[in-house]
Amino acid sequence: METTERAVDSGREVQAAADRMIKELSATLGSEEAVYAVAVLANRAAAEMHRLGKAEAAARKGGPDWGTWASFQNAARNLVLQSSTARDVAAKLTGRSR
Repeated sequence: METTERAVDSGREVQAAADRMIKELSATLGSEEAVYAVAVLANRAAAEMHRLGKAEAAARKGGPDWGTWASFQNAARNLVLQSSTARDVAAKLTGRSR
């Protein structure tokens, strides 16, 4: 039980830290700049998720958890595509070409 509780606490801590980073990133920015900054962050995080998932799926191919890693990689790839669109639209809101 203690291990599960630590995992839950750790998960909450990670989420809280992520929330703090996002708020710190956007706190002093106007609406358009804040949206752009958060969209860029989301896109870069999605790209890193995809990179990690792809590497692990390749390393675990044929293993019992390969399918889960492959599913994670696919979900991360979709997130990269969606966050790229959000980043590009946010860039337009700020007058950037991208």
